[in-house]
Amino acid sequence: MSNPGVEGPVWLPSLPPSLGEYLAPNLQPVPLIPVLVLSAALLYMAGAISLWRRRRGWSPVRTVSFLTGCAAVIVVMGAGIEGYGLRMFSIFMFQQLTLMMAVPPLLVIGSPGTLLLRTTPHNWWGRPVLRAAIWGLRSRWGRLAIHPGFMVPLFLLSFYGVYFSGIADLLLPNWYGHVGLELLFLVAGILFTVPLISADPLPSRQTHFGRMIDIFAEMPLHAFFGVVIMMATTPMVDFFARPPAAWNIDPVRDQEVAGGLAWSYGELPGVLLLMFIMVRWQRDEARGWARSERAAAAAGGDADMDAYNRYLQQLADRPERPR
Repeated sequence: MSNPGVEGPVWLPSLPPSLGEYLAPNLQPVPLIPVLVLSAALLYMAGAISLWRRRRGWSPVRTVSFLTGCAAVIVVMGAGIEGYGLRMFSIFMFQQLTLMMAVPPLLVIGSPGTLLLRTTPHNWWGRPVLRAAIWGLRSRWGRLAIHPGFMVPLFLLSFYGVYFSGIADLLLPNWYGHVGLELLFLVAGILFTVPLISADPLPSRQTHFGRMIDIFAEMPLHAFFGVVIMMATTPMVDFFARPPAAWNIDPVRDQEVAGGLAWSYGELPGVLLLMFIMVRWQRDEARGWARSERAAAAAGGDADMDAYNRYLQQLADRPERPR
């Protein structure tokens, strides 16, 4: 298309949107995000294979989870859907929700940090990588990045701040701004997800109750955003108000679809995260009770229970008072 409406190295489809066109393997001229994610997947596989060759265990479930997240990013950013997302609000919202809500849990469950620490050699080129990782774990910047006071507002600002402040109209007409927003969405989603479910070493860890508070703080505000977008009667983002005529798109109807996606598709990963946290909480509590029982058995009994039993025995040994 000769006039894509976006400055920079972009390709815009000429055919009306359809499922086949969305999934068609049409790469953008500069597929930055797909290349970065593909590189991350190759490095992850190299690390996993190195552990398997040395007969050091690494979970296939983690591997599949991480690679599935990478594959989702490559499809959403590397197929024809990226071209339609340049001018359709609903498609761009679907990409944003995928990058922020669906992909980060898959990547985080893969525990790439643990894999990095296990596979990086302690030689001349591996030492800088390990030093950088240890610095991130010990620095105040690492603690700040996953602190609820930073990551929850960043997550919400990626919705309210981008669309209600005019940032979208400022950045989307330019390739650099468009890709920059997509990278922001992915980073914000990862920073929000890491303290909730990550098993990697972290600078600090929240309690299970604190994690549930973070989820409950985000979900209603996220749903409210979708309802506001869905009920708006005029285009809220001027850039999406004039899609290419050949696509036969009603911008207001397309905006309603975007709001519906934010309300439905955006809430489902949050519910799954909440269930994941509750299951892990219950499992950790069960492990704690089991450790306490083993420690009591090793010590010859439970001190609190023994004291209570002695108290009951004293009551039983008291002489009865004459009536």
